[in-house]
Amino acid sequence: MIQKLLIANRGEIAVRIIRACREMGIETVAVYSKADKDALHTQLADEAICIGETKASESYLNMESIISATIATGADAIHPGFGFLSENSQFAKLCEACHITFIGPDSDIIARLGNKAVARQTMVDAGVPVIPGCQKALTDVKEALEIAKEIGFPVIVKAVLGGGGKGMRVAYTEEEFENAFLMAQKESGLAFGDESMYLEHFVENPRHIEFQILADNYGNVIHLGERDCSVQRNHQKVIEESPSAAVDEELREKMGQAAVLAAKAAGYKNAGTIEFLLEKDKSFYFMEMNTRIQVEHPVTEWVTGIDLIKAQIRIADGEKLKWKQEDIQITGHAIECRINAEDPSKNFRPCPGRITDMYLPGGKGVRIDSAIYSGCEVSPYYDSMITKLIVFAATRKEAIAKMHRALGEVIIEGITTNIDFLYEIMERPDYQEGDFTIQYLEKVLAMCLKFVSTVE
Repeated sequence: MIQKLLIANRGEIAVRIIRACREMGIETVAVYSKADKDALHTQLADEAICIGETKASESYLNMESIISATIATGADAIHPGFGFLSENSQFAKLCEACHITFIGPDSDIIARLGNKAVARQTMVDAGVPVIPGCQKALTDVKEALEIAKEIGFPVIVKAVLGGGGKGMRVAYTEEEFENAFLMAQKESGLAFGDESMYLEHFVENPRHIEFQILADNYGNVIHLGERDCSVQRNHQKVIEESPSAAVDEELREKMGQAAVLAAKAAGYKNAGTIEFLLEKDKSFYFMEMNTRIQVEHPVTEWVTGIDLIKAQIRIADGEKLKWKQEDIQITGHAIECRINAEDPSKNFRPCPGRITDMYLPGGKGVRIDSAIYSGCEVSPYYDSMITKLIVFAATRKEAIAKMHRALGEVIIEGITTNIDFLYEIMERPDYQEGDFTIQYLEKVLAMCLKFVSTVE
C-alpha cells in the first residue's frame, strides 16, 4: 500500500499530483531545484527537498538525486508526471532496483515503446494500422535516401529516441532529403544523445487524434475515448479537446479497438496514450505511444468523470480496474488551452519574469490547473507553459463559448502570455466549425503575417 509518494516533477503537474494524493490520504514529497525554492508545489507538499542546481540536468533530470531524496524521506513511490524522466526507462529500472513503486509502466515496456522502430514493428505484428516506413534504425544518409525512394515522397525523418517535436524534418523531394536527414540527425544527437533515425511516409494534412488507455497488472485494458490535438505549433500542442469533431461513434469504436489492441500487444500497464494520424477519408495510422500521463489529460477527465492521476496510483498499487469498456460513457465536450509565458508577436519567444498581479476565471464548468500565483517568478530554465485552462459544457459550441468567456477574464500582469492569441482562435469560424488539421496554426499564422505586411 502506497503511503508516501515523491513527485519527480515541478509546475502544474506536480500540484495536480499533490492534490490527488491528498484526497487519497497519501503523504507527498516535493523536489525542487534552487530556482524553484518558492514554487507552489514546494509549498503544498507535506515535505520538500532540494535536489540540485537550476539546470534541469542538475536537478529534475538527476536520477541519483531523486532516488536519494526518495530514500531519505522514506517515500515508497515516485510519480514522474510528464516530461523530464517520465519516459526514461533507465529511471524506471532504477526505481525497480531500489524497490520503489514507479507510477507508470515497467521499464522494459517504456524502453520498447520509446524506440519508434520497435514500437512500429510491435503494432505491425498486432495488426494495428501503421504508416508505411522503414524497418530499421538508420544512420547513413545515402542508405536512408534509397529507402525513402521505396517508401515514397514526401517522407518524414524522425529521431528513433525522439519526442516533443525534436529531431524531425519533412522532405518533399529527393533533392530536399539529404539536408532534412542531416539536420534532424544533428538535432537528435544534441537532444537525445543518439543519431539513429527513422523514416516513414509523411501523411499530409491529417488530424492528430489520441486515445487514452488504462491498463492494470492483470491484463485488463480499456480506452477512455479520444482527444483531438490537431491545433499545434512546431509539433507542440496548443489546444486540445474531447471528443473530436471529426470522430463519429463508428470511427471511435474502430479506433478505440485499435488502441486497446495496441496496448495489449505491448503488454502495457498503467495510463498511456495511443496517438494516431487521421486522414479525411477516415483512414488512421498508429504514430506512437506515450508511456505517461499527458498534459491534456483533464479533457478526458471531464467527459468520462474518471480521475486519471488517482487511477494511475491505484493501478501501480496493484488494484484491478474497476471499469469495463461498456462502463465508459463520453458525455459533453471539454476543451483545454495551454497558457504559456511567450510572445506570439515575436515568434512565440519565451517571456519569463515575475507575475505582479493575476486573476484566473471561474464559474460552472471551468477548471484551472496551475502553479502560478501573484509575486511568483516564471523561470527561464524550464517549459514556458504556466497554466492550463479547461472548460466543460454540454456541446462543443457551448464549450467554445465558455472558453472564449474564460480567456477574456484571465489577467496575468508582469509577463507576456499567449492569452490574446488563444482568444482569437476561439473566434475563428474555421475553428468553431471544427475545420482544422495539424497544419491549421501554420496557416493562421501565415495569414496574420500577410495581413501585417499589407498594413505596413
